[in-house]
Amino acid sequence: MSNTETKISKEYEFTHVASHSRRGFWTMLVVMLGFSFFSASMWAGGTLGTALTSPMFILSVLIGNLLRGAYTGSLAYIADKTGLSTHLLAHYSFGQKGSYLASLILGITQVGWFGVGVAMFAIPVHKVFPDVPLSVLVWGSGLLMTATAWFGIKALTILSAIAVSAIAILGFVSVGKAFGDFGGLEAWLNVVPTQEMSLSSAIGICIASFISGGSLTPDFTRFAKTPKISVSTTVTAFFIGNSLMFFFGAVGASFYQLSDIADVMLKQGMIVWAIVVLGLNIWTTNDNAIYGSGLGFANITKLPKKFFVLINGVLGTAAAIFLYDNFVGWLNFLNVLIPSIGGVLIADYFFVHRRHYAHMDKHPFVTIRWSAIAAWAFGALASFYLPGISSLNSVITAMITYWLLSRFIDKPERYTEND
Repeated sequence: MSNTETKISKEYEFTHVASHSRRGFWTMLVVMLGFSFFSASMWAGGTLGTALTSPMFILSVLIGNLLRGAYTGSLAYIADKTGLSTHLLAHYSFGQKGSYLASLILGITQVGWFGVGVAMFAIPVHKVFPDVPLSVLVWGSGLLMTATAWFGIKALTILSAIAVSAIAILGFVSVGKAFGDFGGLEAWLNVVPTQEMSLSSAIGICIASFISGGSLTPDFTRFAKTPKISVSTTVTAFFIGNSLMFFFGAVGASFYQLSDIADVMLKQGMIVWAIVVLGLNIWTTNDNAIYGSGLGFANITKLPKKFFVLINGVLGTAAAIFLYDNFVGWLNFLNVLIPSIGGVLIADYFFVHRRHYAHMDKHPFVTIRWSAIAAWAFGALASFYLPGISSLNSVITAMITYWLLSRFIDKPERYTEND
């Protein structure tokens, strides 16, 4: 490793996380909850809340987050065992330069999520303070979030500890007020939706609402001390934590028939508190997004992550309003391109290399593994064309395709336990 890489190795952009940098259960749980407590999930929950009966909503969220928990939990296990980020793991399956494809797609989508988050904070604030130009609020919040992401995993931990408790309190207060105003839990269970949506579509929205973030799980869980800590904190965050986000968004939306959580809280007279708490919540997730995107572009260029945190923060802020206005289309875009990358990573580690990767310094990486790129492409096509749950189609198709190609056509490089 070069002297330059040694100086920046605190974030381990280019190598395995050292044992002395590993973290315990509570620290990792705070980080992962801060990541998955995303206001866009409340927004997606609001969309489901206006289109589904309450029993159908509960079923779709439980199934969707269970499937996403299995997906992210598998990636979390791999990350802990190897100590590698998503982008470095891709070297083993996609090849050294083939990994650039995964890093580029994941990096761009995280910049997009950052932009959505910036707008989700700036627009409600503008509704309360209309004299402040929206552009000032967008750029002010975007640059502030970018600045804190500069400090890496330690800053993410501190911000997450504050935001997780705050958003949980706000969510339960909003739900309690909605129940009090409209007749309680029984009234919610009897609400008749104004729109129609199939169960598979609802599950698809649930998974897609954070599939890009879930695919970057290794960027954070590589810091866990043990696989048990890595997997348990990830599944808790994406199954229990994210289900709460959907529930908070759906209850208000089903009563008030407003899918935007900010509009619901404005009607409830809670918008000022919502600005503070949602701002913290969005801030933590945006910092995770920009952190992950920085790792992706660092993998491609071999430049420090911090350099791209600044660039990507500016780009995401510039596109914030556009992405906010095209949120559903953005979810569909993620549904097509992202999940099959994780499918390839999972298949390569568990089925092709049978849970053993040599250290990066000893592994004989190929330049590009075309079987991985083909599997990713087939997964994307399956997501777009096959009926059912698009994200699930993508992951399963990519896994099967990659395993078959690796077994019969493009066999991966091998090494022994003594390498």
